[in-house]
Amino acid sequence: MLSFFAIAQGQQMPAEMAQLFETLRKDESGNLTMMARAMLGENGGNKLFYFPTRNSPYTPKRYGRTFEDVTFSAADGTQLHGWFIPAAKKVKTLGTVVFSHGNTGSLGYHIGFIDWMIDAGYNVMMYDYRGFGKSTGSPTRAGLISDAQAAFTYTNARPDVAGKKLFSYGHSLGGAKSIVAVSTAKIPNLRGVMTEGTFASYQGMAVHLAGNFGHNMVTDELAPKDHIAKLPAPLLIIHGIDDEVVPIQQGRELFAAAIPRKTLFEVKGGHHGDSMSINQGAYRKKVLEWMSKL
Repeated sequence: MLSFFAIAQGQQMPAEMAQLFETLRKDESGNLTMMARAMLGENGGNKLFYFPTRNSPYTPKRYGRTFEDVTFSAADGTQLHGWFIPAAKKVKTLGTVVFSHGNTGSLGYHIGFIDWMIDAGYNVMMYDYRGFGKSTGSPTRAGLISDAQAAFTYTNARPDVAGKKLFSYGHSLGGAKSIVAVSTAKIPNLRGVMTEGTFASYQGMAVHLAGNFGHNMVTDELAPKDHIAKLPAPLLIIHGIDDEVVPIQQGRELFAAAIPRKTLFEVKGGHHGDSMSINQGAYRKKVLEWMSKL
């Protein structure tokens, strides 16, 4: 079954399925919701936020990067896989970024989001959530938050990281779960939290993408908007004004819910996956300037 985000990103659907999805959006009688609940379970719509794959098309080696394959455990014993990529040797190491990717694919599909940070002097720890790539288990909302916390714990324990600056950077769903993760667990050395194209509310996104059906099928517990005021470090929200998946209004709602020590970069012409790369990476420089002050 296609995920909400897969549909929003324009994954090709047969005409019959497109018509069915439009009928689901309206679902004025609620009968279609009842049928979906019978198939997916009471809160089965929550599952439609995940579109994992097990394959990984590339490794950092394709980009000329050295990297370390790592494994670590979540609190419940789920085995997680990641890559630790050291900062480029030609520059001074400034700190480490823990990157939480979006809801589709696996690690190899998301290297482009962080490659520039390596050249700027940051180690990057990127990992797959449970059920994605080589990580075991199946994705759940609470499980993915636990996975993010485990990634921070592992990273902080590395001798080449311990005691040095640490940053959280999450794209889309990765930003949503990392906000909750760092708000509900103590993360030593955390200097800043960055999100890109992240939504404020699961249910709000479900309504945007699937109307009445989305509202009836998706719950909103552990929504980032309800935890963002508890962040222990300064916040930077990056959002493309032309984001075709997560509307800019979701980013603005998230920003409004945060306490001071917050910054919002609205990227003119930015879409869901290119806000940091358009205009010769103009906003990459702004992000690095923001990080350098922490």
